[in-house]
Amino acid sequence: MRVAIVQVCSTDDLSLNLARAEKGLEEAAERGARFVALPENFAYMRREGGRFPCAQGPDGEIIRALSEWSRRLGVWLLGGTFPEAIPGDDRVYNTSLMFSPDGSAIARYRKIHLFDVELGPDASDSYRESTHFAPGEDLALAATRFGDIGLSICYDLRFPELYRALTLRGARWLVVPSAFTRETGKDHWEVLLRARAIENQAYVLAPAQCGHHSPDRASYGRSMIIDPWGLVIAQAGDSPTVLVADCPIEEIDRVRKAIPALTHRRLPALGD
Repeated sequence: MRVAIVQVCSTDDLSLNLARAEKGLEEAAERGARFVALPENFAYMRREGGRFPCAQGPDGEIIRALSEWSRRLGVWLLGGTFPEAIPGDDRVYNTSLMFSPDGSAIARYRKIHLFDVELGPDASDSYRESTHFAPGEDLALAATRFGDIGLSICYDLRFPELYRALTLRGARWLVVPSAFTRETGKDHWEVLLRARAIENQAYVLAPAQCGHHSPDRASYGRSMIIDPWGLVIAQAGDSPTVLVADCPIEEIDRVRKAIPALTHRRLPALGD
């Protein structure tokens, strides 16, 4: 199974971002990828603290573009994330959609864990996603002919129980579209991604934002494709690029048979 990640440096120019994403997807398809993933906020990267002028519902421009791309290119497409409007609420969901090659949306995931952190004494190192985002509540899996895909987004990566729950529900692939900060990315990005792959014996695709989006916002980059043994089989650098790798589906079963840790789980009663 040939897969690809389109790593981008998005800005607050929706039209430009969509054009760049489309170009990357076309390159991925030309290189033989059948499953392609975009990063978090691929279509619009707001300035920290700002709102989303492009928040939209199911008939919005971003979703229409994703559907058209997947159908025209004949690929399974993880549509990064987009700001999903919530009727009667000023906040939005940070939503990821999975599309089949016929252009149908087959899974929808709304980011559960919101990034409210203080990375340092400077106010510029503070993030408050809960100001503008509402948390999702439900897990999401996408059924494909090459195995079920468990959906997650960025900060979810720090919550291993989410990925174990997805795996116990049948996930053989895990996706983590992200816009990791540079401060956390340099120390935590790779080790957390590899841990999720090793723990769940699944392929992990982590499409990331990179570079400087605005004077006050930058992302770490280094998109990765990791195999069920935890090995990084492809890694991007710090610039926009298309990352391609071959992922033998049978490797998942080989690893799970060699170390059947998923069947060895024995949890004591933890109480209330």
